[in-house]
Amino acid sequence: MTAIRVLLVDDDPLVRAGLSFMLGGAGDIEIVGEAADGGEVDALVGRTRPDVVLMDIRMPSVDGLAATEALRRREEAPQVVVLTTFHADDQVLRALRAGAAGFVLKDTPPAEIVAAVRRVAAGDPVLSPAVTRQLMAHAAGDPGDTRRARARDRIAALNDREREVAVAVGRGLANAEIAAELYMSVATVKTHVSRILAKLELNNRVQIALLAHDAGLLEGTDSP
Repeated sequence: MTAIRVLLVDDDPLVRAGLSFMLGGAGDIEIVGEAADGGEVDALVGRTRPDVVLMDIRMPSVDGLAATEALRRREEAPQVVVLTTFHADDQVLRALRAGAAGFVLKDTPPAEIVAAVRRVAAGDPVLSPAVTRQLMAHAAGDPGDTRRARARDRIAALNDREREVAVAVGRGLANAEIAAELYMSVATVKTHVSRILAKLELNNRVQIALLAHDAGLLEGTDSP
């Protein structure tokens, strides 16, 4: 089995040491580098080619948001997981909109951080339905006329079935749950999700959920 290559980015050396210790103990994870500031990330990614970057948000020079935005512009960009002390705040939301695959709290139990790295490396977002709903609530009841209009213009590119799938993703449903609700196979759901990502030029399911929220598609829907 090929090890999951991980880059650690945090300005606190004790945090980096703790993460390195807990992740390095997993047989399928390799720490390929560490950075103390977002300004070091792009060059390090070029040299070490990680699969996953664990990214602190608040750093003194270049913060994790700017570093995430820069990384997601790269071809074959690594997945980014935001490290934060907050369950939901504006910076976490901005990082997710920029393409981060999810976030973990710094006080998350070690086994859960290891599991999060594995999930992201496999292409799954690190956001439970409950956390997704919390983020949607934090995003504010009305995203603003301009953002809503832009979101609805983008959603208009989807056909009716893709729109239904996008709403289900926004509600936090897994592929199997979407398949059961919309009477289609899991493989067909995956195909629709892939087409949605391509049509809307999004990176992951988290961004589908945020766009569906911004467009007002989740208003009045039932969440699991």
